[in-house]
Amino acid sequence: MKNFALLFLLIVSLGCAQEKQMLNEETEWQKEMNADFKDASKSPLKKKDLKKFKGLEFFKFDSTYVVKATLKRTPDSKWFDMKTTTDRVSKERVYGVISFQLNGSTYKLNIYQGKESIETDEYRDYLFLPFLDDTNGDTSYAGGRYIEARIPEGDTMEIDFNKAYNPYCAYNEKYSCPIVPRENYLSTKVEAGVKAFKK
Repeated sequence: MKNFALLFLLIVSLGCAQEKQMLNEETEWQKEMNADFKDASKSPLKKKDLKKFKGLEFFKFDSTYVVKATLKRTPDSKWFDMKTTTDRVSKERVYGVISFQLNGSTYKLNIYQGKESIETDEYRDYLFLPFLDDTNGDTSYAGGRYIEARIPEGDTMEIDFNKAYNPYCAYNEKYSCPIVPRENYLSTKVEAGVKAFKK
């Protein structure tokens, strides 16, 4: 009887541990992304894809991809026309250059500020970080991914590649998405964030 009680406790505790582990694999950000994609009023998905949509595929959360970056501001940078997937151009400027360590190497990326963003209260401190990496066209979207950021008070900022998401044109060609500049290529696999969308 004593052995049976111990076995029962072991099974219950293992079940709880597995449940906790599964919950930990789905972050709050991932839940919000899936909720937005399931909501027909917000979703970029086509109607036919929305009908069968169960959830986005994510790389497993990995703290390795939460990096502390040093920001070097470029206050004299000029506005330029960033090409998009349509005829539209997006007025952007290089707000600064971030440098950080990832997978044992040091990388630098341009981080951008949009002209339209600074004209609104909500997005005045919004920064845009598009990037390419060695997972593109394989496990992640071929055209690269985006990360959103806010202007920090100092010269350091946290960049969480687990929050890297696909441009909307990965789901629906009606959207106009900024094309990731070639200089924002990382010569490593960023196995974090949203995976390629399987239609």
